[in-house]
Amino acid sequence: MPDIVLAIETSCDETAAAVLADGRIVRSNIVASQESVHTRFGGVVPELAARAHVESIRGIIEHALHTAGVTYREVDAVAVTDGPGLVGSLLVGVAAARTLAWLLDRPLVPVDHIDAHAVSAALTPPTPGSPRWPAVALVVSGGHTSLYHVRDWLNVQLLGQTTDDAAGEAFDKVAAILELGYPGGPLVDRLARDGNPAAIHFPRTRPDGDSLDFSFSGLKTAVLYHVYGRGRKYGSVAHLSRAQLADIAASFQAALVEPLVERTIEAAQRVGAPRVVVGGGVAANGALRSALAGACAVAGLELILTPMAFCTDNAAMIALLGHHLWKAGRTCDLDLEPRSGLRRPARSVG
Repeated sequence: MPDIVLAIETSCDETAAAVLADGRIVRSNIVASQESVHTRFGGVVPELAARAHVESIRGIIEHALHTAGVTYREVDAVAVTDGPGLVGSLLVGVAAARTLAWLLDRPLVPVDHIDAHAVSAALTPPTPGSPRWPAVALVVSGGHTSLYHVRDWLNVQLLGQTTDDAAGEAFDKVAAILELGYPGGPLVDRLARDGNPAAIHFPRTRPDGDSLDFSFSGLKTAVLYHVYGRGRKYGSVAHLSRAQLADIAASFQAALVEPLVERTIEAAQRVGAPRVVVGGGVAANGALRSALAGACAVAGLELILTPMAFCTDNAAMIALLGHHLWKAGRTCDLDLEPRSGLRRPARSVG
């Protein structure tokens, strides 16, 4: 019988469960989006997110098991996201996982959400003989923008991270300024395809000359002032044509993508990693994928992009990393509590 891992992910506004067999076969990956709950607020409302998780968690778990053709008793280990994320949301998933681990008398495996994104590219069957690690992983999502050195499944070192807004957060805020709607990433990306990325020179900020950190707050403010007028925080886009809006979107996207790509290549060169892997919701962005492909080709680096289905928050990536943690004996007691923050501080490299 294959080893079966049941995984649960509730770090933000997706309720997800997945079943993984033998650490490589995704038997099911069920995700319930809360987009309709939060759209009218222009962002995730933590209390509403937690409530929605409570309402759907049992059904999502049972759906995942049924789709996989697996019973509760056939589960060998229960993996769950324990952080970082919204504490109220995390608590729902952790409570469900603790309960199942106790009822089934199975190991409970805590999984770091960002570490899981960092290894999610491995959910694609590798080219025979082509290893995934070591690699530099760029994780870009609504809540996190980070660079990691992934030496192997159990050795993931933080190299740099955003000092303010995450890339996905910047997309959402600029989409709000341009009155496009929520979630902002896909909407800005779509509009930017009709614009000129060189029309407006928005700032590219580097917090420290030697660090691999990012900063997007100044970029967001530059877009705000460009649209509303310098020093103004409120206004409208009524005075702008669609062509002008497209140019703003394309120029903003270029200013965001450029430092992501440059720092990722720099990180790989500093640590001597032969490849780059990319995960997180913003990894679905067309401009980012194209720019990374070109830059990696020039630098002689292999690029492995997480499949679109696994870019946004999902439980398959939790199951994948959870399997390796379980096999390494990294399980926990049933008193596991969620945490909102990152587990590790950034460390200097090179």
